[in-house]
Amino acid sequence: MTSGNDPSHSSVTKQAAAPQTFKLTPKQAAATELLRAQRHTLIVGGARSGKTTLLVREIASRAVVSENSRHAILRLRANAARASIALDTLPKVFRLCFPGDPLRHHRTEGYFSLTNGSEIWIGGLDDKERVEKILGREYATIFLNECSQIPYATALIALTRLAQVVEGLPQAAYYDLNPTSKAHWTNVLFGEKRDPISRQPLADPGDYARMFLNPLDNAANLTPEYLAGLARLPERQRKRFYEGVYIDELDGALFSYEVIARGRVAEFALARCRRVVVAVDPSGAAGPDDEGADEIGIVVAARGDDGHAYVLADRSLRDAPAVWGRAAVRAHDEFKADHIIAEENFGGDMVRFVIRAADPNVMVRVISASRGKVQRAEPVSALYERGIVHHVGRFAALEDQLCAFTTQGYRGEGSPDRADALVWALTDLMLEQMAGWGIFEHRRQQAELARSSAPAAAAAASAPATVRLKAPDDVSIVHSISGRSYLVDANGVVEVIEDDAKPLIGQGFERIATAEVEQEKTA
Repeated sequence: MTSGNDPSHSSVTKQAAAPQTFKLTPKQAAATELLRAQRHTLIVGGARSGKTTLLVREIASRAVVSENSRHAILRLRANAARASIALDTLPKVFRLCFPGDPLRHHRTEGYFSLTNGSEIWIGGLDDKERVEKILGREYATIFLNECSQIPYATALIALTRLAQVVEGLPQAAYYDLNPTSKAHWTNVLFGEKRDPISRQPLADPGDYARMFLNPLDNAANLTPEYLAGLARLPERQRKRFYEGVYIDELDGALFSYEVIARGRVAEFALARCRRVVVAVDPSGAAGPDDEGADEIGIVVAARGDDGHAYVLADRSLRDAPAVWGRAAVRAHDEFKADHIIAEENFGGDMVRFVIRAADPNVMVRVISASRGKVQRAEPVSALYERGIVHHVGRFAALEDQLCAFTTQGYRGEGSPDRADALVWALTDLMLEQMAGWGIFEHRRQQAELARSSAPAAAAAASAPATVRLKAPDDVSIVHSISGRSYLVDANGVVEVIEDDAKPLIGQGFERIATAEVEQEKTA
């Protein structure tokens, strides 16, 4: 560890020791010293451990003592960066630690300036226009805040701007996060000392260091009640927010920011779209101020000329039926959609009426959710894993909802309205249409038969036997010789009728033995 008396850090150390109205805990003081010892430093910690304030304080110190230096504090979401850093932590740090160095906020440009000519830029990596403005400059310090949400590829792009040369001030990259799974790139990079992409050992492992800070390390600034509340959290949340440790891979996570980012594209021409749908997941909202109600999910997606799916827009909102009906129709017209697909479980025929009231000529397919949210999302997550779903741009709220889905259920706040709409859209697009109405109409008719008495029993008795097959790794959708279409689930398994099984086995599919099937059912 580099000493605080190292000449290359002398001016920063002097400023960091300036009079303050709060006192660092011993662990926080040790973390401050660590920040000056190498080029890359990660602070990992639980909730309210003081890690973000500590890093912002160090950046403020560097800016104060080094004239005309430039520094960037970046989060994944621009609005979160503004609310958390620009309007709260940074002004508070200067008010408490550097009262003699006033900040000037250039709100429109997105940065703060000091009287010595230094600048501190704050932004989100999901804001294309702001990113271009921020990354058009070079910085002496880059701080990636809340790295659990930042894909590694995005972090790499930001770090290319860690290039400003300031006399007496070494370039430094800071990172922080509430620890997530052990597979996260920060743990691979700073814990295993391996490159997150190639998985090869780092050529310069000494340039990467991390420290764990937890709420107990900041107990002097927290209430006993708050700490007790963290200690009583469920095990997985307790490990992350109280103990501040990396955990095993999220139990049954269906989506991840990394996978979504890997498939992201900047644009996709409408001329390349072979089919476009607008999917609607309604709610009981009475208007925009009805905050007790969920949003109405409205997502536009397309199947491209390459057979891949493209998420084109998220037009979700919370408003009265007449308003969201018009929003869905506008999206339909803008993207030249084939139809609107709407989930009917909330309101029944009301959904069809609302959309057709906005435009009676729009084709509407109303579907019923016969399976749970997780069961519907699992095959869609498999499409993401196989790299055949692409988000055209960034959809922050939608992606947050997707990443909160696990096999045990939805772990996010509220309802996954946007994610539900996306699942409806992609399931419809990635299954070949059957009998004109498609797979959803087919399932609706089956559900109606099941609700009737004698006809339903007869239909069930005459239903063809099915066989479970293990699909080849590169197969997600199966089109059989009988004309049926099947979707491979997240485990690579597809259930087909007996007549379709033999030809598929000849194409590389493997029959799952009865014992294996029974074992899966028992599990």
